[in-house]
Amino acid sequence: MGEMGGGALFTRTPATLVLRDIPVPPEQLLETLTPFIPPTVPDPDAILLEAKVSSPQIPDGDALLHADCNEQEVMCEISRYFPRGTQKSTEPAHFIVSLQLEGGGLGTTLVLQTLVVENDQSVGSPLIQSRLGLPLSQSGSLLTEVVFLVFTNAKSASGHLRGDVLLNCGFRQQEMSLAQEVALEWRLQHRGNGRRVLDMKAGLTDSEELSEEVHVERQGSSVDAALLVGEGNASVTLSKVKVSDEGTYICTVSVGLFQAQQVIQLHVTQPPRVSLSEENLVSQTRMPQKLSCHCKNYYPLEAQMEWLSLSPTDTEPTVLPEQGSLSSHRQHSDGTFSLSSHLYLMSLSFSPGTTITCRVSHPALSAPHSVSLTVAEPEPNSYLMFLVFLVITVIFFYQVMK
Repeated sequence: MGEMGGGALFTRTPATLVLRDIPVPPEQLLETLTPFIPPTVPDPDAILLEAKVSSPQIPDGDALLHADCNEQEVMCEISRYFPRGTQKSTEPAHFIVSLQLEGGGLGTTLVLQTLVVENDQSVGSPLIQSRLGLPLSQSGSLLTEVVFLVFTNAKSASGHLRGDVLLNCGFRQQEMSLAQEVALEWRLQHRGNGRRVLDMKAGLTDSEELSEEVHVERQGSSVDAALLVGEGNASVTLSKVKVSDEGTYICTVSVGLFQAQQVIQLHVTQPPRVSLSEENLVSQTRMPQKLSCHCKNYYPLEAQMEWLSLSPTDTEPTVLPEQGSLSSHRQHSDGTFSLSSHLYLMSLSFSPGTTITCRVSHPALSAPHSVSLTVAEPEPNSYLMFLVFLVITVIFFYQVMK
C-alpha cells in the first residue's frame, strides 16, 4: 500500500486485499477455491482490506480466482483516494486499487469506499487501524465495497499498419443517475511525449436524449457515445493505423466524484514482403553468382534472415555456412523498414535439383516466411558455348594488349 507522507515522500507498506462475492461460472465448484481465513487475533498494525465486489462486478473477475492455478502473478497496488471536491477528513474513507493480471490480460482500477462498522456493545469500542486511523471489524479488517471501477480485458493490443484497431476500456459504477455526465479522455504517451487522442463528454438530457461533446485530435479515432453512457463501454477505435500511433494509451473515465484510468499498450506491426532477385540458378559456371533476398516494408525493426540449402538426397534443409552480407536497414516515409541479404554462390558446388532458401523471421509473422529457388540443369551445349565465349574474350584482349 502506498501513501504520501511528510515532505511529499511516497512510502510503501505491505497490505492484504480480500475480494468478496466475486461471481463464478456455474460450472465452477466452490470447493476448489481456497477461502480466506482471517487472523484469529486482530492486529491493529496490519492493513487488511475486505472489498465487496458484487455490485458493481469486475468484468471477467473470475480470472483472478484462477491466477494461482494458471501460474499468473496478480500485481496489486493500494493507495488512499480522495474523491474530487472532498476533504481528507471526510468520511467515508476511500481507497484506489490497481489490479493487473500477468500476461497482458485483465486490468482494473477499483475505487473502494469504507462501510460502517457495527459497534458490538459486548466487546466495547472497535479496534482502530494504527496507520490509517479507521475502525476495524471484529476480524481486524477494513470493510469496504467497490463503488467505481475502470477496466480493460486486454492490457496489450496489436494493430497492422493501415488497418483498424480497438483499444478496450470500460467502467462500472455502483449507482448512477440518468442525468449524470460521463467524461472520457484518451491520451497517448510514447518516448517521453504525450498527446491527446480524443475526449468526450456524454450524458442523457431530461428527455432522455443522448447529449455528447467530442474533441478529436487524432483523425480517425472514435468512441460510441451511446455505448459509453448506456453500457459503460469507453473503448476507442483507431482507423488507418500508422507507426506513430504506437505507444501507451491512457483511458481516463470521470463520473461524478470519481475518476480512474487504465493503461493499454498498442504495438504496431507490419509483416515483411520477401522476394529473391533471381527466379532460377543454373549449375554451369565456376564464377560466383549473386543471389539477393529482399525483405521489404516491415515493422518493427527486428527481422532475421538466413540462407538454407536442401540437396535432392537430403530430407531436411541445412543452414549454409556462408550467410553472405546484409545491407543496412532502410527506413521509409511510412516508418517501415527494408533489409537485403546478398549471397555469392558457386553454382557448380550445388548439384542440380538443390533448393536454395531464404528464410525470414519477424514478430509480425506467426511462422518464418521462406522463398526458394531450385538449381537447374545447364542447357545442352551451354557449358561448351561458355568456354568458346571465354576463349574468344581472352584472344580479343590479347590482341588489344599487343
